Amino acid sequence: MGSVSWLLLPFAVAVVASSLLSGCQSLRFDLKSGRTKCISEDIKSNSMSVGKYSVLKPDEGLSMPYSHKITVKVTSSYGTNYHNSDHVESGQFAFTAAEQGDYMVCFWAVDYRPEATLTIDFDWKVGVAAKDWTNVAKKGSVDLMELELKKLEDIISNIHQEMFYLREREDQMQELNKSTNTRMAWMSFLSLAVCLSVAGLQLWHLKTFFEKKKLI
Repeated sequence: MGSVSWLLLPFAVAVVASSLLSGCQSLRFDLKSGRTKCISEDIKSNSMSVGKYSVLKPDEGLSMPYSHKITVKVTSSYGTNYHNSDHVESGQFAFTAAEQGDYMVCFWAVDYRPEATLTIDFDWKVGVAAKDWTNVAKKGSVDLMELELKKLEDIISNIHQEMFYLREREDQMQELNKSTNTRMAWMSFLSLAVCLSVAGLQLWHLKTFFEKKKLI
């Protein structure tokens, strides 16, 4: 039994790593007329990202009212626009991140009176989770075991990229700490110099004042 557990351990680690490294947001939220809601995700460069959104009908038997239209925009932290849809009921987007950083999806509801409350379904997948493995299996005509191996290969590649990403962030933080420490040292030296200069000027002023008054 113990040997079986050890054999399954790498697969368990891979599954946990996959859940940690692959961003996947599936949520439902309310949005009032004229309001905006933004959702952000930290995405590495060259990572795939797919999203799907839709406004739920307030009444199933009726058509979607005009008040339940939304504008959706997807941008990077550098201001690059990846998706923009105006006055829609549903839509989807897919892109490969060209830059590393925070990517933001913003939903804006049409300004309507009387005020309406929209319920929006949003599904956003990043990295390994963004791949449609069902289509991969169909196109490649691979069996279940080969499909799992392909998934594990992609997960390992993602882990490898994540390690380099974390190492790069660590180097950036170290450089920032060094720069901050250097600036603080110069600020301390400058503050000490100013304090000593002010103290010297005060002593000189007092000495001059007492000499003029012939007190010393």
